Amino acid sequence: MTPKLYALALGNFAVGTGMFVTAGLVLPIAGDLSISPSAAGQLMTVFALAYALLSPVLAALTAKLSKRRLLLIGLGVLAAGNALTALSPTFGLMLGTRVIAAAGAAMVTPVASAVATALVGPERRGRALALVMGGLTVASAIGVPLGTWMGDVAGWRSALWLVVGLAAVGFAAVALVVPDVRLPASTRIRDRFTPLADRGVLAVLLTQLLIFAGGFSAYTYLGSLIDLPLAAVLWAWGVGGVVGNAVGGRLTDAYGPRRMVFLGIAGATVLMALLPVANLNLGVALVWAFVWGALGWLIGPSQQYRTVAAVPGNVPVGLGLLASSQYLGLFVAGIAGGLALEWYGRTGVIVLASALGVVTLLFTMATYPAVTRRPKTDVAV
Repeated sequence: MTPKLYALALGNFAVGTGMFVTAGLVLPIAGDLSISPSAAGQLMTVFALAYALLSPVLAALTAKLSKRRLLLIGLGVLAAGNALTALSPTFGLMLGTRVIAAAGAAMVTPVASAVATALVGPERRGRALALVMGGLTVASAIGVPLGTWMGDVAGWRSALWLVVGLAAVGFAAVALVVPDVRLPASTRIRDRFTPLADRGVLAVLLTQLLIFAGGFSAYTYLGSLIDLPLAAVLWAWGVGGVVGNAVGGRLTDAYGPRRMVFLGIAGATVLMALLPVANLNLGVALVWAFVWGALGWLIGPSQQYRTVAAVPGNVPVGLGLLASSQYLGLFVAGIAGGLALEWYGRTGVIVLASALGVVTLLFTMATYPAVTRRPKTDVAV
C-alpha cells in the first residue's frame, strides 16, 4: 500500500506548498504591489477562511464521487487557482484567486486522509496518517523554502508557478496508483455538522483551531520577526516538521494521542516565547526553528487519530471538520497576527503567539481527560 500512500502525500505536498509559500513571499509581494506586509499576509488569511467555509459544502456536493476522482478534480482546481494568482495584476484579483486555490485544497487534504485510513488497519492508522500528512510537512521543508528562494531570485510569481507544477505531479501520481475508493457519506450539508453536537468532537476541533491560531500568528509574519535569512529559517522549521510528524505518528500508535498533544502544545509554546533568542544568530535560529517545527507538527497525527476515533462511522466528515478547524485557526492567525504587527510590532506578535499557546494548553487540560469516557472507541477522545 505504500505507493498509494505516497501518491496521497504528493497531493498534500502541492497543497502545503501552495498554502504556506505566501508566508515566505509577504515582503516581496508587499514591495511589488505597494502594500503593507500585514496586508500581504492576508493572502494566507483569505485562503484559510475560504478553505474552512468551502470544505463542508464541497464535501456534501461531491459525496457521490469516488475519492480518486475527487482528488483529481481538487488537484486540477488547485493548479488553476495558483496559475491565476501568478497572472493576477492587482492585489484584489489575487485575493479572489486564493479562494479558487483553497477550493481545490479543500477537496484534497481531508479526502487523502480518509482514503489513507481506508487502506490500512487500525494498528497502522497513526503511521498512515503521518505519511499522508507528511506531504504538508515536507512542503514546509522543501516546497516553501524553495518557493521563498525563487521569489527572491526570480520574482514572487515564479513561486506560484512552482505550485502549479507540483499540483500536476500530484495529479499524475494519484491517477496512476490510487484505487477507486468509495466511502459512505451524506449529500446533505447539514449532516456535515452533525458531529459538532458531540462535546468530545467539539473539544478536538477547538483544540485544532487554537493550535494553528497560536503557531501561525508567528509563522505567517516570520519575515518581519527575524533579521536573518528567511529561506534558511523556514527550511529548518520544515525539516523539524517532517521529523515531528513522522515521529508523532509512531509515538501515537505506541503511546496514544494524549501525551503527544500535550507535549507538542507545551513545547511549541515555549519555543514561540523564545523567538527573540532565536534572532541572535543564524545557528541559534536554525536549531530553534527545527525544534519548533518538530514539536508543532508532532501533534498532527494525534489530532487526526482522535478525530477518527471520535467518529469511526463517519471518518470523511470528521476529518473534513478537523481541516476546517485548522484553517479557521489560520484565518484567526492571519488577522490577529497582522493587527499585532501593525499596532505593536514584532513584540506584539510574539506575545500574541505565546499567549494563544498558553490558552490552548489550558483549554486542552480542561477538555481532554486522561481516562476515556467513550468505550466504543479505541483511544481517549
